[in-house]
Amino acid sequence: MVRIQHITKCLAGFILSSALLFTGCKKEVFVYEVDPVDLSQGSGDKDREKSNQEYAAILHANLFQTALSPGDLYEIDQCIQSIGDKQLAREVIISNFMNKPGVIIPTPEEMHADVNAFITATYNRFLVRNPTEAEKTWFRNMIEADPNVTPELIYFSFALSEEYLFY
Repeated sequence: MVRIQHITKCLAGFILSSALLFTGCKKEVFVYEVDPVDLSQGSGDKDREKSNQEYAAILHANLFQTALSPGDLYEIDQCIQSIGDKQLAREVIISNFMNKPGVIIPTPEEMHADVNAFITATYNRFLVRNPTEAEKTWFRNMIEADPNVTPELIYFSFALSEEYLFY
């Protein structure tokens, strides 16, 4: 009889603790009202470096909206190879392109008339992608805070950016 009472108490204790376990511990589900944001890096899939000729041809197309002649392309490639310092060579090429007639760059007035459109157009033109919200905000704040920032400076910086060197 004692053994049955002991088994009954154990069984009752097990049933009671199981009932408390299954009914007492409920997982609460919280729903947060947050808009989804794309956190992927825009340049994450660009992993092939442009050759000297590709860089010069694409830069010319970005600045003039026309193709570079094969002869000019060859001369620029030879110039980059002869200098040795690719960064310096790129700076010289960009500067020379910016000072040639026919370069298509917005005026400062056009840039300030619609800063957001200028930023988006610049990203599309040079990096072939839309800017993230953080990039738009940063550039807008920089442009609006410094009257010395010109479209030429921004184009120059995009053409020298690490992301522009890859595709």
